[in-house]
Amino acid sequence: MLGILGKKKATQVLGLDISSTTVKLLELSESGGQYRVESYAVSSLPQDAVIEKAVNDIDGVTNAVRTVVAQSRTKLKNVAAAVAGSSVITKMIDMSSGLSDDDMEMQLTLEADQYIPYPLEEVAIDFEVQGPSRDSEGRVEVLLAACRRETIEARVSAIEGAELSPRIMDVEAYAMERAFALLQDQLNLDEDSTVAVVDIGATMTTLSVLHNSQTIYTREQLFGGKQLTDEIMRRYGLPLEEAGLAKKQGGLPDDYEPEVLEPFKEAVVQQVARSLQFFFSSSQYNDVDHIILAGGVSSMEGLQELVQDKLGTPTTVANPFAGMAISSRVNAVALAGDAPAMMIACGLALRSFN
Repeated sequence: MLGILGKKKATQVLGLDISSTTVKLLELSESGGQYRVESYAVSSLPQDAVIEKAVNDIDGVTNAVRTVVAQSRTKLKNVAAAVAGSSVITKMIDMSSGLSDDDMEMQLTLEADQYIPYPLEEVAIDFEVQGPSRDSEGRVEVLLAACRRETIEARVSAIEGAELSPRIMDVEAYAMERAFALLQDQLNLDEDSTVAVVDIGATMTTLSVLHNSQTIYTREQLFGGKQLTDEIMRRYGLPLEEAGLAKKQGGLPDDYEPEVLEPFKEAVVQQVARSLQFFFSSSQYNDVDHIILAGGVSSMEGLQELVQDKLGTPTTVANPFAGMAISSRVNAVALAGDAPAMMIACGLALRSFN
């Protein structure tokens, strides 16, 4: 079995988030119950190196991984990375509580074709005991996870090409859940709160809804900051790189804010509302207690207030590092700017400790 839940504890791992436009690296340490950011870096990927969360250009990703390792000056070699939730099939199965891990593995391998719609030789599977069965005495609930080998192997190849060792291949939703625990403490959210984490990246928006600190719903939609970049390119005739820089650093004509930026922010609010509507219509919930905005787009000035005003729900921009110490070799200002986009990398780096 090739582990994709990574339940076997690693010693110390780097969190490495390979998204559609960037590679993000994070190293954490822990002392006396407090985390410290030891190193971090972000590097852009070549265009189309990753398309809809699938690695398309292994060499391009490898080079970006090399860059973040060099920039961060980390000495660690072990890595925790993740695959998108949409590429993983999960199933909860009841099994006898008396089985050893080896027996469970053998039984799951024999029965996996009942649950997985691909030939078994094409998938990596893993399992994790969740606890006693709620329905049957003497049985346990086991989470079975399966992912196409080619999805995992593309990431493994890119990481190994940068002379690192992939120790854990997690699932993005679980990494987000782990990082969310930090925000739950910061925001004094009740244990039984229902919280929507909306991760707005360059090309993809992922809604994760958590209840009792556990993910109960995820949905990915094609929408992200690239749409703003594309509109800047179209309207002002700029090449991709210049449009991306202008978006971050300013210097665009006076009509940019009212004619381009504000409509984009409104589109983000509509996207958040639509994602939540999908959740409400497919569950017994009709409200969430809090919205957390994550991903690169979420730090856009005024967006948090707009979402909160339009949707009438308390809204916060994610910063998993708010309660952490920061090493002197880390650029604290840059880290604060990148913090909302570092949730998955943070959840992966936390695999060093739990």
